Formats: sequence, structure tokens, C-alpha cells
Amino acid sequence: MNNRSLSRGDAGVIGAAVLLFISSFLEARSAGPEDWTGWSADWFPILPSVFLAGIIGGGLIVGSRFLPQPDREFLGLKLNQWGIALSVTSAWAGFWSLVGGFDGIDAGVGLILGFIAALALAFFAGATPMIPALQAPLTSSSPAQPGAPGAPYGGVQQQQGYGYPGGQQQPGGYGQPGGVQTPPPAGADPNFQPFWFAVPAARPLYGEDGSPTPVAELAPGTWYLAVEQRGQTLVAQTQDGRRGVLQDTSGIQRG
Repeated sequence: MNNRSLSRGDAGVIGAAVLLFISSFLEARSAGPEDWTGWSADWFPILPSVFLAGIIGGGLIVGSRFLPQPDREFLGLKLNQWGIALSVTSAWAGFWSLVGGFDGIDAGVGLILGFIAALALAFFAGATPMIPALQAPLTSSSPAQPGAPGAPYGGVQQQQGYGYPGGQQQPGGYGQPGGVQTPPPAGADPNFQPFWFAVPAARPLYGEDGSPTPVAELAPGTWYLAVEQRGQTLVAQTQDGRRGVLQDTSGIQRG
């Protein structure tokens, strides 16, 4: 997993969560000569409801990108859904903490800045799944070619077989350059040749058995190997050898 797997929206979530963390150490409330930060015992409810809720929410959203099964559920919700819920809760609590309070006790810079950070966090958390521009890869560079430094599949020198960008077909088996001739998998297109591809946005990879639960998530900026075609779908293989069905093949970039 590298920064190409993170989107622009993820970067916004990280920045807002860091700002929220810093704000928790600044003055949250002040009354004359006294002031309290988010960590002060006298104003402890602000800490879990505003600061910790947002920080944990942002961590769940970004952390789910690094899990082998990002769609795993906890109490009926996926981890990134829990992150969105906590981020919105942080902004909601920050608003009422900002406008509420006792007479003579003012909101400090930490609470004001914390509310702004929580609001930004809630925006990036909730808007990223709906706005394509925020789903774009964090880095603008093109995907690394297989065989190039840092590329998947072991980082070996680029092979010259079909399925590798720029390669030529060699005698051999179906999808195995230079190997023993083997018949194509059942249900595969007999004219299909394996090829490398990249996706424009994160897309789920479903099990070959037709299960509705994704087995992996394909991330932009990484090459994957298409090993079989089934109608309008592709059977793809990830870097760690897992296989699954890519149902949405629109806009993919062939190597």
C-alpha cells in the first residue's frame, strides 16, 4: 500500500484530523485569568465528543484503506462508515459547544479552530464517496509499470510476454508466457489474452463464487492483472495473489 492508494479526499481527512488534534491542546474555554484546553478535567465532555470523536473517525476512514478487507463490518457498519458517523458527530458537538456554555465563559481559539477542523473533516468524510474529484488518486503520476522500481509483483525486470505493457506474445500457455500450453478456464473467452490494467477510482473486487461481499478493493495507481473475461466483467488478480470479479470495467487503463 502506498500513497497512490489514497485519494484527495483522504488527504483532506488526514489534514483536518491533524488540525483537530492540535486544536485540542489550545485554549477551549476562558473565564478571566483562567482557561481550559480540551484535555482539562473541568471541560472533559468536549474531549470525547468533539476532539476524540473526530480524530478516531478520521483514523478509521484512512485506516480502512490499508486493510486487506476494507469492507469488513462492525455492528452492521463498515469501518469507513463508522468514521463518517464519528466525523459528523464531532462537527455537530463542536457547533453546540461553540454556541453554548455558561455566562461569563467564552469559547477559546482551540474550540473555534477545532470546530472548523471538525466541519472540514465531516465534509471530506461525507463528500468523498459522492464527488469523483475527491476520489482521484493523491498523486498525479501515472501508475508504475510492472517491473519498475516499487511496482507490484516482486519488482522484477519487465517481462516481454503478453499481458505486460509493451511486451510481445511469446510461445507458451494461456496466460503463462513461455509455459506449458493449458486450456483456458471454463467460461472464458477463447480469444482473451491476459493484460495489465489500472482503475481510475477505487473499485471492489467480488468473489468468483458470486458472493456479494468484496474480497478486495482495487486502488488507483496500481497495476492489476486481468486473467479472464466473463461477459462485461473481468477476473482480476491482486498483488498478493487474490482473485475476484471486477464488475465495473468502465474507464480502466490497459497497460
